Amino acid sequence: MPELTPSEQKFILHWGEMGARWGINRTVAQIHALLYLSPNPLTAEEIAGTLSVARSNVSTSLKELQSWGLVSVGHVLGDRRDHYESVKDVWELFKVVLDGRKRREFDPTLNVLRACVEEMESSGSADVYTKQRLEDMLEFFETVTKSYEQIRDMPKEELLKLLKLGDKLRRLLGA
Repeated sequence: MPELTPSEQKFILHWGEMGARWGINRTVAQIHALLYLSPNPLTAEEIAGTLSVARSNVSTSLKELQSWGLVSVGHVLGDRRDHYESVKDVWELFKVVLDGRKRREFDPTLNVLRACVEEMESSGSADVYTKQRLEDMLEFFETVTKSYEQIRDMPKEELLKLLKLGDKLRRLLGA
């Protein structure tokens, strides 16, 4: 069972707290943090022992992390147990998280907004104010979604350059 340094403990505890704020089970987030920091894949038993959590909780949490694409399972020759590891590239990690959030939160909202606007148009609703509010919200969500999809597919090096432009880009745009 890996011995955690004070810095590792601090990060794992903080990641668990942040996970809870993002609507993710604290233990799930702590397991993810442990696997992210671990130089080698860990077994469920090692995870349970290191974090002092029930083995059944670890199994459930690992399944959830695998379903999100944040953790993969591998095998070691001569060992029948599963060994788990996290996505290590921080850019890829956040891309996976953002894709999941977009799929669970943005896409359903876009669908509802489109349906509401379409319904108001087809019914000939006289409620101009509500229709305008919904159209404004729909335009915002569509713009953000399109921008995210364009940025998501950029090579990491190009994205870094774009992000580092910061105020230079604002000045170029005349802001």
